[in-house]
Amino acid sequence: MQIGPRYKKARYLGAPVFSKTQTQKFALRSEVKTKTKGRRGNKSEFGRQMLEKQKARYSYGVSAGQFSKYVKGALATTGDNAKNLLNSLESRLDNVVLRAGFTTSRSAARQMVSHGHILVNGKKVTIPSFEVSVGDKITIREGSKNKPLFTKLDETLKTVKVPAWISLNVETKEIKVEGIPAVDATELLFDVKSVLEFYTR
Repeated sequence: MQIGPRYKKARYLGAPVFSKTQTQKFALRSEVKTKTKGRRGNKSEFGRQMLEKQKARYSYGVSAGQFSKYVKGALATTGDNAKNLLNSLESRLDNVVLRAGFTTSRSAARQMVSHGHILVNGKKVTIPSFEVSVGDKITIREGSKNKPLFTKLDETLKTVKVPAWISLNVETKEIKVEGIPAVDATELLFDVKSVLEFYTR
């Protein structure tokens, strides 16, 4: 997915939606920009909803077409539409790899999967959007464990905090999906309600 200059995009969205913008340096730059130039003019409700949609899409690193499919699927499924949408996004294999601490950026997680380094239940999966299910076990392909990509993984995994719906065996580097993804709305960089309103207006 082509994004362009991430700092510029994140400043426009008003949220650190990319890993490289989640730094103190970026936060200070954004604060200075806001104080000196002020916010853009007041947006209409439609404009605000569109902005939230963009934040959500970039937060999970999916294309416009993919994101639209996720939303439509969430709206067509019974139950809480917001939870349905977040469940689909969080269940992506690249997201699980990221949440487990195998890498620190979503783009790296996508590459890790697409380059064949990750197995699901012992089988190689090269599709980042692959949807995991409860009970699935995610591991690193044996032939990939000694690659530079994973040389510092042992140290990284000692401090990683995984969400409650997945478990991580630090020794074997095995991820297990223990339950349905649960996301705290306060941790999100976007408003799910506004995103859904954009597609149902």
